[in-house]
Amino acid sequence: MNISFSPPDISEIEINEVIDTLKSGWITTGPKTKLFEKKIAEYTNTSKAVCLNSATAALELTLRLLGIGEGDEVITSAYTYTASASVIHHVGAKIVLVDTAKDSYQMDYDQLEQAITERTKAIIPVDIAGVMCDYDRLFEIVEQKKSLFKPKNEMQEAFNRVIVVADAAHSFGSIYKGRKSGEVADFTCFSFHAVKNLTTAEGGAVTWRDIPGIDNEEIYRQYMLLSLHGQSKDALTKAKIGGWEYDILMPGYKCNMTDIMAALGLGQLQRYPSLLQRRREIIAMYNEGLKDCNVELLKHFSDDYSSNGHLYMVRLLGKNETERNRIIKQMAQKGIATNVHYKPLPLLTAYKKMGFDIKDYPNAYAQYKNEITLPLHTLLRDEEVKYICTSLHQVIN
Repeated sequence: MNISFSPPDISEIEINEVIDTLKSGWITTGPKTKLFEKKIAEYTNTSKAVCLNSATAALELTLRLLGIGEGDEVITSAYTYTASASVIHHVGAKIVLVDTAKDSYQMDYDQLEQAITERTKAIIPVDIAGVMCDYDRLFEIVEQKKSLFKPKNEMQEAFNRVIVVADAAHSFGSIYKGRKSGEVADFTCFSFHAVKNLTTAEGGAVTWRDIPGIDNEEIYRQYMLLSLHGQSKDALTKAKIGGWEYDILMPGYKCNMTDIMAALGLGQLQRYPSLLQRRREIIAMYNEGLKDCNVELLKHFSDDYSSNGHLYMVRLLGKNETERNRIIKQMAQKGIATNVHYKPLPLLTAYKKMGFDIKDYPNAYAQYKNEITLPLHTLLRDEEVKYICTSLHQVIN
């Protein structure tokens, strides 16, 4: 067999949506993007959504919207992809990394609580593999620490505590205690990259909970300005007869979503319930097929949360990094593409240069050294899942 790790699942529905856009004469940010934003807000039970060209842009623009920058600190997990932390560096704030809890992919919440200082303006918790963080605990922490918070602007004053900006790149469609990802954190940033459950090829979005005293339309307007050069009119508005004139209100950035991308997303969103159901079926097959294997499986479902099944993460018990890498190669020889999620940030050159040392994050390293991610996507056939399980049993033994 030749089993890919995470190919996009594109049907005639998405193809026809994109064709319709190409034929419409409007391919950049326009009516399809606005419709996709409306549909995302409806799906996540929020008042508004903003579509951008990546989750990274969503995270960075949110930090900028909040006025976070030089002299501030933002806390995130040591066990994540670089985007969760690089955006902190981009805005000029200090990156504060927290180790995971023992035998967990999530931050150690007790360590997180201790890491909050008078300079802390935001926390970026990371929803890994579709499993959402313990947001009740996160909000309990920021409330307990609110006496340390020193707001610098009107937006920060509206919260009057450390702000929770979720890196939900993995969790579109996930549920935490009856609430959708998107309506739980203060701000939630999604990814629609090619390997995600719902894809626009590249792309992302941000949603937020209503903020007392702050107009949602003004927040939306600020995102529009930040994402399109600070221009007072978008291309759709400028295209109206006689509507060419515009102003630049700030030296903004360029990270808007196009209508071609949004069309793809609109098609995917129509199919999303069935895509999530198929992921649940595959997870159940894996859980059954690996129950007698010497592995620890990430729990995707509990009384408190329901994952969207983005990644199937496995820890190879008793194995070290070298043995894990050998197993990855042996799986590849059997035609099975696997991956590792994630290499902790302190192992990476850029973060070593910033002074981070993996010795300070022993739990994150312990999670990483024997982690392997198996293929989990909606194009997998039942017989392929069984073959993967059988193959993993063989190479471990």
